[in-house]
Amino acid sequence: MDPIEALPSCPDLVGILCDVDDTLTWEGELVPSAFLALHAARSAGLRVVPVTGRPAGWVDHLARMWPVDGVVGENGGLWFWTADGRMHRRFAQDAPTRRANRARLDALGASILAAVPGTALASDQPYRELDVAVDFSEDVPRLPESAIDRVVALFEAGGATCKVSSIHVNGWFGAFDKLEGCRRFCLDRYGEALDPARWAFFGDSANDEPMFAAFPLSIGVANVQDFLPRMKAWPRYVTPSPGGEGFAEGVAALLARRGGQGRIRGSSFRGRSG
Repeated sequence: MDPIEALPSCPDLVGILCDVDDTLTWEGELVPSAFLALHAARSAGLRVVPVTGRPAGWVDHLARMWPVDGVVGENGGLWFWTADGRMHRRFAQDAPTRRANRARLDALGASILAAVPGTALASDQPYRELDVAVDFSEDVPRLPESAIDRVVALFEAGGATCKVSSIHVNGWFGAFDKLEGCRRFCLDRYGEALDPARWAFFGDSANDEPMFAAFPLSIGVANVQDFLPRMKAWPRYVTPSPGGEGFAEGVAALLARRGGQGRIRGSSFRGRSG
């Protein structure tokens, strides 16, 4: 990984995709400089799209209230955006498939909790549409890597796809991931194919690996170092600081190399266009 100072000129950059937990946040709180960086990027004319493992309920709120152009959630299983005065919601699976998978996921999740002491269902589980999230760090004392590995093995043994974030192991039935969700978001939202050469991506953990592999401008915040042993594809660049402070550093660097203001300041609110 190269330091963020090695970022090349990027005059053709059209947007920023970013993870949320421990990329925009730190120790469970949204970092103010990261939120200002979202504003600054949109004020500079960039599309801004968080790409998170968080649930549909969170995605609805973020898409409505944050300075973003849409949100991809549940590790690529759904994507929401506001336009024309209303919320648009799209899913990787139709409603009957989601309902059929829910019973299987609930049973698999219960068996994992019984098998791995110290785990719990994520507190945001009631707001999920396509997956089950097993908490190993957010609202429980952080579990050792061996316990995380055991959760992953049980998900896979149950026929589920699973990804490890900085706080949860998420499992689902289906072949989608963050990258596929972003591709489908761009087609639905903009009517165009996702061009990885024209977007930057920020992330911090193993569920971001498909994105790190796809984007030449893939940027890890400093705490990505903790998850490198779980990944084959690493980010190309890394920030000096962890979490939201690192995100703000990275956005400032991108704006400077795109030909804009390289320091994150309070930015004027421009609202949403259709």
